[in-house]
Amino acid sequence: MSLKAKRSPAEGDFLFEIDPEPLDECVTALGGLPLFVRAVRSLDVPGSVKRNLHLKQRERGLNEAAYVESFLVLNALGGDCLEDFDWLREAPDVEQMLGYQAPSAEGARKFLYRFHEDATIEQAQRELAIDQVSYIPEESAPLRGLAQVNQDVVRELGRRSADQKIATVDLDSTIIESWKKEAKRTYEGSTGYQPMLALWAEMNVVVADEFRDGNVPAQQAPLPVTQRAYAALPKTVEQRYFRGDSACDEEALLTWLRHEQRENGPRGFIGFAVSARMNPVLRGEILATPEERWQPYSEDSQVVKECAQVDYFPEETAGNRYREPLRSVAVRIRKKQGELFGDGAAVKHFAVRTNLWDWEPRRLLEWHREKAGSIEAAHAVIKNELAGGVLPCGRFGANAAWFRLAVLTYNVLTALKRLALPAELLTARPKRLRFLIFNTPGKLVRHARQLILRLTRGLNRFNNWLGALAKLPLPDTA
Repeated sequence: MSLKAKRSPAEGDFLFEIDPEPLDECVTALGGLPLFVRAVRSLDVPGSVKRNLHLKQRERGLNEAAYVESFLVLNALGGDCLEDFDWLREAPDVEQMLGYQAPSAEGARKFLYRFHEDATIEQAQRELAIDQVSYIPEESAPLRGLAQVNQDVVRELGRRSADQKIATVDLDSTIIESWKKEAKRTYEGSTGYQPMLALWAEMNVVVADEFRDGNVPAQQAPLPVTQRAYAALPKTVEQRYFRGDSACDEEALLTWLRHEQRENGPRGFIGFAVSARMNPVLRGEILATPEERWQPYSEDSQVVKECAQVDYFPEETAGNRYREPLRSVAVRIRKKQGELFGDGAAVKHFAVRTNLWDWEPRRLLEWHREKAGSIEAAHAVIKNELAGGVLPCGRFGANAAWFRLAVLTYNVLTALKRLALPAELLTARPKRLRFLIFNTPGKLVRHARQLILRLTRGLNRFNNWLGALAKLPLPDTA
């Protein structure tokens, strides 16, 4: 006799009815938003905006600081297009927690447009050499002001983390695809833009960024971004390093890094390692390296990697002829079973150029490889979890401002994690912060002429709100 199948709870009736009357109280699904806003204001972003960014000609409406904060809030909450501002604007809970109504989508668009100047684009086009097709326009004054805001945030975080004495700058570009008619074709074949970022690896903050058209190669003018990156570091930094891929194997950049009395930069030693651009002479020296020099580097189930110092000393330019030569360390990769790689090669070779002569080859290569977990991870977060990967329009300056505001959000989130949140959340990405903190349900209550936020409590959610707020003091505005 067969038993009757037990009915699943999921097959039950709908357990409640919808009341058509709206709720009188103001409830919110964004109870953690004030903690992010507190971080923005604790880092004095509004004060820096007031000092450095001057766009509005009339007093009416939101000022520049409120606009910038609204963009940061949009990024932090997961919005990725201008139309999402209309949702923020219509949310009464957001308005009460911010203390003002967020701008409309059209207002935010017009704000971004003020960062764009046709004159800078036209000037860059006029100055383009006959044999060149790509250019990097000079930034408008508003864009430079927004860069200064980010620099102020980095320095304030550095001031509060004065025990961090080492700064490794990782430099890299990334491609943002775009199908707007103004977007230019990248080396991958798609159209879009190719901004460059410089990351302070130990602190996980972007110290400089430069928005670029998609057809600007990564090896074009990396030095100015590098100079701005070191200029943004706080004075508490005592040791400086630099890492980059083969786009950084560029004469002007390496000469600047090697010169301890460098212009537009800090005095003293900067230890660096960059991926070398492979050429016939370098490849020949790698192949001629005696077998006894090769030492184990790493291996996995597919390949064996070995490393060795190679005798590669290319002719120096006049300015570097009497400097200590650069060192080259090569990597040799072979399949374990004697198989060939996809391109038919039996062995692959790579190399790194460096001025760090006293480091063992393996240590040097492992340290250089760490940039994959820093700058590349930062690119992924800014493009995919913040709004940096969805550009709003065809105006170059407006897109540059949009991207820089995403970078600024990234840095504020890093500061929030480092200064106020538990250590286990130091590497948490924005989506995890939204899940655990920002999307905490709560209720806004007016009592004794004060606005009080009551939050739900859960074992798996963040609960130390008062402790976190205490670690984010507001600046003295007196």
